Amino acid sequence: MTSGQATRDAFDMLTAYRQGIFPMAEARDSKEYDWFTCERRGVIPLDGFYCPKSLRKTIRKGEYRIGLNSQFSNLLDHCAAREDGTWISLRLQNAYDILREMGHGLSVEVFYGDDLVGGLFGVSLGGAFFGESMVSLKPEASKIALVHLVLGMRAAGYHLLDTQTTTDHLIRFGQIGVHQDDYKKRLADALFIKPDELISAITETLVEPDLESISDKSVRYSLPENTA
Repeated sequence: MTSGQATRDAFDMLTAYRQGIFPMAEARDSKEYDWFTCERRGVIPLDGFYCPKSLRKTIRKGEYRIGLNSQFSNLLDHCAAREDGTWISLRLQNAYDILREMGHGLSVEVFYGDDLVGGLFGVSLGGAFFGESMVSLKPEASKIALVHLVLGMRAAGYHLLDTQTTTDHLIRFGQIGVHQDDYKKRLADALFIKPDELISAITETLVEPDLESISDKSVRYSLPENTA
């Protein structure tokens, strides 16, 4: 993979994300990748994020340290090391690394001592963050990363946390599924704004995480059926 190819892929990905489309490959060694979208899109409303009391307690203990883009490639390697296979091909990983260099790719890493034990990564565009993958090498590590991401996004003035598909894991944190038309409106609104720089916002919230601003009571949303 040449740096030129990775750069072209990165620009293609930015164009696709702006349209609500995301890339996936069939395997780690895939030479090509395809584009996808979801009829029912997973999003986490930033004002409806839920953090369980047990997780708050873990964060308050201060046993974990947060890093931002300090081990981007290493975190992606861990995200890709799934026994059931991965969509993160080496070609896509190279493109995400270019996005990081461009200021769009972000990894929120969780350390226990000097060891990387989990985190998440995604792509930032305007006031939208597209979460791509999470990994936990130690219990709750990816959840801790998600909490700090949300706190930083709220502080920076972001509008949209896009999780692509809905999962039982993320529904517990307030994720909802929205129909495509609704999602496109949310995305357009988020891309229009210019929030504060996300890494700086997360860094500032790390000093004294405002966990009290996050609900500790799960909220269930009911959505109207799509009659289209």
